[in-house]
Amino acid sequence: MNATDRTPADLLSSALAADPGRPLVTFYDDATGERVELSVATFANWVAKTANLLQDELSVEPGDRVTLLLPAHWQTAVWLLACASVGVVADVGGDPSAADVVVSGPEPESLEAARACSGP
Repeated sequence: MNATDRTPADLLSSALAADPGRPLVTFYDDATGERVELSVATFANWVAKTANLLQDELSVEPGDRVTLLLPAHWQTAVWLLACASVGVVADVGGDPSAADVVVSGPEPESLEAARACSGP
């Protein structure tokens, strides 16, 4: 991290330049016993791929609203940073009917709520 970092994407870029192999995110799921540790490089790769999905497949543009109906999970952090990277507003748990795009988890209530979005 340095004094010129202004956005989450800047912070990730600085961390990648400083030490790409160091652990950045460790996720524990107490219910399943799952443990996932992601290095800066791996996390940055997930963010880049998700940002490309947002732009290339979902056609978001800066200023669009992306509602995230996702559980507390490391993949949610990826979506948040990907949204910041492409300049869209990430609305965690927001109103799907006010969104341009909705990203939903697998829970039936989440999928049903996502249908209120007129976009993808």
